[in-house]
Amino acid sequence: MSSRLKSSMNSSKRICDMKKNTIVLLISLLLVVFTACSAKSADVTTAAESTALQSGQTTEAPTAEAKLTLSIDGESAPVIWENNESVDALKELVKSSPLTIKAEKYGGFEQVGEIGKSLPENDVSITTQAGDIMLYTGDRLVLFYGSNTWEYTRLGRIDLPDEEISRLLSDKPVTVTIEYR
Repeated sequence: MSSRLKSSMNSSKRICDMKKNTIVLLISLLLVVFTACSAKSADVTTAAESTALQSGQTTEAPTAEAKLTLSIDGESAPVIWENNESVDALKELVKSSPLTIKAEKYGGFEQVGEIGKSLPENDVSITTQAGDIMLYTGDRLVLFYGSNTWEYTRLGRIDLPDEEISRLLSDKPVTVTIEYR
């Protein structure tokens, strides 16, 4: 074979190798792009679901991750709920529709409102603190912004600083909404 032919064959082989490398590089790049687009689509779906939940709409039936939520005059308040029979009954009560309670100031340290149904009680003598959520006489919800000692069933605690709890509860009667979502 002539050296010119060998040189031409080597050159063709290099061009072929370069094409293969370019194709592999392009395929790798496409995989990275498709993977990134797929992750962004998942984020968009999650953001849409989050927006729907914040506006009170549900995208599907409650799941095992559903939880009780509480708002005071439309302002969401984080709550650490107790794990007891009374809270379980409250969840059942609000699973199909939110519970709205008109609460009134009482004694200068609490807001009290009728639930409209009796829940199981397990009253014990308790000294309350700001943020405590109690069941009184089985059919009244009590939200504390001060302290009192009496017999209650503990339902939970609003997880906010005392000043914020006082701002939410101490000025005027309030509307409390409990939902399961």
